[in-house]
Amino acid sequence: MIEPSLRSSATLMNATAGGKSRLGATAVLVLIALSTPMATVALAQDNSRPTAAASLALSRTATFAEQSGDELFANACQACHMVDGKGAVGAGSYPALAGDSNLQAAGYPVGVVVHGLRSMPAVGAMMTDAQVAAVVNYVRTHFGNAYPDAVTVEDVAAARPGFAQK
Repeated sequence: MIEPSLRSSATLMNATAGGKSRLGATAVLVLIALSTPMATVALAQDNSRPTAAASLALSRTATFAEQSGDELFANACQACHMVDGKGAVGAGSYPALAGDSNLQAAGYPVGVVVHGLRSMPAVGAMMTDAQVAAVVNYVRTHFGNAYPDAVTVEDVAAARPGFAQK
């Protein structure tokens, strides 16, 4: 049975589509249902089949709780840059991090994470200096990148406005 809030969405979808596209309306309803908090809880509680979505623990505050580069990448970067770091094109253009020569200069990715660039938000504002260094070092040493000079907490602090340690 469709919940009352979703039933009105189904009626709206059928009315707008002239009732011709039941598959399209069904797909939209599934997306709406899965985007509700209860669906997320239900997925997380379904122990019969592990899923990537159910295994990720998303940060619940204005700052990231994750500390390691791979955890930070999974929760802060992967949705746009993809699991393999190859980026994506669709509703937007998300550049590849895999084999990216821009990452050679360690200051470049630090600046992008801390300040943002074009459509990428300044996610570094929600990270400590250690977290920024961890995720930048992770990206610079994965996805076909092999830049050996590690970014330090001091490098990140120097890139922040007013050189303030976070």
